[in-house]
Amino acid sequence: MRVSAVVVSHHHRTELAESLPALVPQVDEALVIANVHGSSPERAYGARVIENRRPRSFAANINYGVRETTGELVLVSNPDAVPEPGAVTVLREFMQAHPRCGVVGPQLVYPDGSWQPSRRSFPTVSGTLVRRTPLRRLRPPLEHQRDHYLLDERPTEPVETDWMLGGCLLLRRAMLDELGGFDEDFRMYGEEIDLCYRAAKAGWERWYVPGAVVRHRWDAATDRSFFTKRTLWHWRSILRFVRKHPERLKAL
Repeated sequence: MRVSAVVVSHHHRTELAESLPALVPQVDEALVIANVHGSSPERAYGARVIENRRPRSFAANINYGVRETTGELVLVSNPDAVPEPGAVTVLREFMQAHPRCGVVGPQLVYPDGSWQPSRRSFPTVSGTLVRRTPLRRLRPPLEHQRDHYLLDERPTEPVETDWMLGGCLLLRRAMLDELGGFDEDFRMYGEEIDLCYRAAKAGWERWYVPGAVVRHRWDAATDRSFFTKRTLWHWRSILRFVRKHPERLKAL
C-alpha cells in the first residue's frame, strides 16, 4: 500500500529542516502545505510544496492534502514530528494486516526520548472542565486524570484505543472517503478527536502501535495560558464537538 504524507506548515522552516529528511525517504510521496504566504521550506527534500493564497483551518488543509495525493494511506504529520528509521514501514504493515483499521498512531516521544502520553480516552465533561479552566492549577490533569491520559498503561504491543494526538497519524483513505474527511469547522484543536469518534461510530478501528517511534515536541500551548486566541479556538472546538455528539454530555 502506498503512503502519502501531508505536512501543514506555518513558518516552520527550522522544524521542517529536521523532519523532512527523516520523513520523505519513508513515504511514497510527500506534500508540504505552506498555510501562510512566504512560509515555504527553504529546502523541500523531495517533497512537493503548495503555498496557500489564503490561510485555511488545519482540518481544511489536511482535506486539501488528501485530495492532492494518491496513496491508499495518508500520513498526517506535524512539522515537528520526526519519525525514527522504519517507523512508517511499521505503521504501513500494521494497516495492511488489519483491513478495518482506519487510524494508526505511533509511540510519540519528546525530543529527549522520554515517553509522551499521546494515547487518550475520549473526553468527559468533568475532565474537560478541569483541563480547560483555572481548575487545572488545583488539580493538574497529568496527575489527576490518569484514566484520560492512560498514564498507567504503557503497552509494548499494538493496542486498540479511543484516539491519539494528531502530531503523527496514519489514516486509511477509504475511511476518510466514507467519513467525509476531517470536519473543517474545527479551526484548530479537536479535529482528530472528532475524526476518531466518528470512525468509532462507523466501525473503524483505531490502534496505537508502539513499535513505530516518532519524536514530537508537543508544545501544549493552551495548557500554559488561559487567555489567548488559541484558548478561544480550543473552546470553540469543544463546543462544536458537543453539538455534534451530544451523547458525550452523559460521559461525566
